[in-house]
Amino acid sequence: MAHVTHNMTSNEQSQQPMGKQTFALTSLTTLFFMWGFITCLNDILIPYLKGMFSLNYTQAMLVQFCFFGAYFVMSIPAGKLVSNIGYKYGIVVGLVVAAIGCALFYPAADAHVYELFLFALFVLACGITILQVSANPYVSVLGSAKTASSRLTMTQAFNSLGTTVAPIFGGWLILSEVSQATAEQVKLPYLILSASLLILAVIFAFLKLPKLGKADSTESVQVDDSFVDLGSVWQYRHLILGALGIFVYVGAEVAIGSFLVGFLTLDHIAALSEQQAAHYISYYFAGAMIGRFVGAAIMQKVNAHTVLACHALLAVVLIFVAMTGLGALAMWAILLVGLCNSIMFPTIFSLALQGLGKYTSQGSGILCLAIVGGAVIPLLQGFLADSIGVQLALLMPIGCYIYITYFALFGSKVSSIRYS
Repeated sequence: MAHVTHNMTSNEQSQQPMGKQTFALTSLTTLFFMWGFITCLNDILIPYLKGMFSLNYTQAMLVQFCFFGAYFVMSIPAGKLVSNIGYKYGIVVGLVVAAIGCALFYPAADAHVYELFLFALFVLACGITILQVSANPYVSVLGSAKTASSRLTMTQAFNSLGTTVAPIFGGWLILSEVSQATAEQVKLPYLILSASLLILAVIFAFLKLPKLGKADSTESVQVDDSFVDLGSVWQYRHLILGALGIFVYVGAEVAIGSFLVGFLTLDHIAALSEQQAAHYISYYFAGAMIGRFVGAAIMQKVNAHTVLACHALLAVVLIFVAMTGLGALAMWAILLVGLCNSIMFPTIFSLALQGLGKYTSQGSGILCLAIVGGAVIPLLQGFLADSIGVQLALLMPIGCYIYITYFALFGSKVSSIRYS
């Protein structure tokens, strides 16, 4: 397996003082919390904007299309940016851009134009993309490569803490008067978020963190005899299959979260009001949070490939029950999928980055590019929901989790495509 350095050798990375690594990881957890919180607020915005602008499901899913479409537009430029300025300053830039996106909700609310809300979400997501490209590989290289999945899973647990808290916050401030929704209800929440992100940007600008991620001509790359550097990030088969894994995973998670309010308000499922249903989204993401804390410990001992495959297969079973069942059985089956999601993103991400050496930053950019699945799959599921109903539209995420099972068992083996 290849080992890479950015401004320092791999040995120097692993020999950094443990206190310095621990401080850096602790600081990074705040970022994972914030972007989890912001991303999950979309699940509250969808029923809110759907009611305010009288949208169908396909139109409402444009919220996720614009948000996650930003990953497609920005991931590769973000990867190049991070290669030039390093992980730390990539984080600072990402926070500032995200703060601008949050602030744009104020003029969008004043104008009362759906397209302006979509533009604000796009700008916000551009900032989150830069954060993802910077922070995920940063966590991966802050310690042993063998425990990278475990570290990333632990920090992602704080991402899930943000997604668990966000529906309560959003349901209280945004959906409290959904029957008479007005654009004014989003001003305060997003102004608070904008100020918080700017404060974090200032803090990270002055934090003393390990200088990693910045590529230069003095990079030292060590490659063993079985893994030869062929000069292109696209040579790595497991990276490409991992990118597809990220695409379908994010798409499935976002699609399920986006439709939870609609699903739980169905008369034959739970017959909840939209505000009540919004609180149940917290159960979905709380499962992911709990699973990530537990999964981080399990993957210290159990093969990450096996853990990922088991979680994906269980998700298939639970979604099938939700799709064919009624009442409380269907409701809790779909909510428990959150527990299955827990370790998927960080595990797919870290497995796909194995052995990339000096292409790690580029690989991270490609993986974040694949987060565009969160734009495409919910939109397709919205079309299905308008055509065959919300419940039967769950066929879409079932297919996604079947692919993740394949990637875990076969597609994630580190290999490169040899060119003659």
